[in-house]
Amino acid sequence: MLRKVLIANRGEIAVRIVRACQELGLDTVAVYSDADRMAPHVRRAQEAYHIGPAPAAESYLCIDRIIDVAKRSGADGVHPGYGFLSESPDFAQAVLDAGLIWIGPPIEAIRLMGDKAAARRTMAAAGAPIVPGTQEHLSDEELVAAADRIGYPLLVKAAAGGGGKGMRGVYQRQDLLDCMRAARYEAQAAFGDDRIYLEKLVSGARHIEVQVLADTFGNVIHLGERECSIQRRHQKLIEEAPSPAVSDQLRAEMGRVAVKAARAAGYVSAGTVEFLLDQNQAYYFLEMNTRLQVEHPVTEMVTGVDIVKEMLRVAAGRQLRYTQDDIRLSGWAIECRILAEDPYRNFIPSTGKIASLWEPTGPGVRLESGVYPGVEVTPYYDSLIAKLVTWGETRGEAILRMRRALAEYRIIGIRTTLPLHVQVMNSTRYQGGQFDTNFLEQRFTIDDSSQPDHLKVAAIAATLLAHQRNQQAILLQQRGSSPWKLVGRKRALRQPL
Repeated sequence: MLRKVLIANRGEIAVRIVRACQELGLDTVAVYSDADRMAPHVRRAQEAYHIGPAPAAESYLCIDRIIDVAKRSGADGVHPGYGFLSESPDFAQAVLDAGLIWIGPPIEAIRLMGDKAAARRTMAAAGAPIVPGTQEHLSDEELVAAADRIGYPLLVKAAAGGGGKGMRGVYQRQDLLDCMRAARYEAQAAFGDDRIYLEKLVSGARHIEVQVLADTFGNVIHLGERECSIQRRHQKLIEEAPSPAVSDQLRAEMGRVAVKAARAAGYVSAGTVEFLLDQNQAYYFLEMNTRLQVEHPVTEMVTGVDIVKEMLRVAAGRQLRYTQDDIRLSGWAIECRILAEDPYRNFIPSTGKIASLWEPTGPGVRLESGVYPGVEVTPYYDSLIAKLVTWGETRGEAILRMRRALAEYRIIGIRTTLPLHVQVMNSTRYQGGQFDTNFLEQRFTIDDSSQPDHLKVAAIAATLLAHQRNQQAILLQQRGSSPWKLVGRKRALRQPL
């Protein structure tokens, strides 16, 4: 039985999972670091346990501490969210060894799809179209020879990679060795595995992914595709569902391949099969993400399927509530990832206290946030602080609602990517669906002059105000006890016994 769920994560995704559990009548347990004592997910969960200092390596990545909290709290299952330990087979194994329910895919599927080269071999055997490339066990000399056969441009990719780490584009032969060395170094640092392989770089490609759901009864369905081509350095910034480049016929075909791929991997729970779509409508298997995706809300908005609830139900041993015939796409949804980064200064991280916050509302607007006024945005974790999603009956309406929602959204105290999203929504290329994975880096330039002067002044004023309040708080602390405590004690003495 699944009665109490520990959420091994933080921020907006932890809040999202808490809400899904509450709607299913499940108790929730949060974990937090020193930096997250007052975080929203801590406030919303029914129980919360401290697991260590602010750095993730000493808290959210500590498997033993999380398992210990699960046992002490009496949790029945663990949901990893995304990021951190969500695709760690060692963590999944530790959860199962502790006698708990792992709310995710089988360990074998995590290991198989986590090794990108092994995933390519598996998908090729299952009949999925694969980008031309090499195996992961070749030496540098063999890779150079293979590169000449495949042809340039190429991608050097980490076999155990993900999130753009250990990945380098190579456009001419003389750069190959340097790119391979850099990719090996980054892969070793990020994943403890320096194996690399080569793939043909598909020019002008779009990044299309298909959401799949599977249960333990052999039922596997897909929920249509998501368009994820608006990205920077292989990191997604804007997603939408469906894709403006995918026809009904192509959607059905890619969906069938994604379901076949999930079956080949022995998959259970929610997962995503990612493809590259070229300018001739040919598509190629890229990888499979064995976890809940950041951008899952856009699929939920157009299908009406609560993906997190389905994960919980499947983990509890139940069948999917839907068949493939039940899935119908309705309208259009767009998601903007709101990052604590400065788009005017090459996206450098922005930290500090959020002095003021105005959040958008209204028809067709969904906001999933992990911050509130007064919260400190620290450098210890991912820069994602919120996801803004809009829905419309058409893509045009979804864009208009996103433009309105972005105009209503105000975050003062730190820099965010809100100005970038505004300019993308105003781009005629984006509005016309004329973009690919190189759009932001090759066909788009953020205009600094478009930032209103009064917002710059307000940001400076908010920062100064926050600093002044901090100084006042320090002075009060140095002066001793608060006078309000004294008043409270005097009132208490007046009370009759």
